[in-house]
Amino acid sequence: MKTLKPGDSVPDFTSLDQDENTVSQSVFKAKKSIVFFYPRANTPGCTAEACNLRDNYKVLQDKGYQLFGVSADSPKKQKNFADKYDLPFPLLADEDLSVINAFGVWGPKKFQGREYDGIHRITFLIDEDVKIEKVISKVKTKDHAAQILEEI
Repeated sequence: MKTLKPGDSVPDFTSLDQDENTVSQSVFKAKKSIVFFYPRANTPGCTAEACNLRDNYKVLQDKGYQLFGVSADSPKKQKNFADKYDLPFPLLADEDLSVINAFGVWGPKKFQGREYDGIHRITFLIDEDVKIEKVISKVKTKDHAAQILEEI
């Protein structure tokens, strides 16, 4: 797993969001962005993280950031997740793992003694030149917005 690091350019990608709108790397041009990767919609940790970001979304916007969530769920699952928790930001449905692999967040994981490949919970702060500014790899799901605000 070769995760993008500060100074790296965000690779080109195309994905669908929960409303089946096409989203590509160009969405980051001339805007500061936050992209958070999460393992699966509607699971306890991912829900806590997304709701914490939802509750602090206005603060992040006021600091000049747009926000995107990414998982390997289908557009339908992302839509259900967004609607159920009133999430105001796009959730990318990266079923083919193209965005996940472009950012380098897919790799070996351990859970309850079992090893498997999956999405690592990592957040990227991206500058207006589409370069990685910061990487948060030890995400606190219930207090993630505070972690981000410390970095910006």
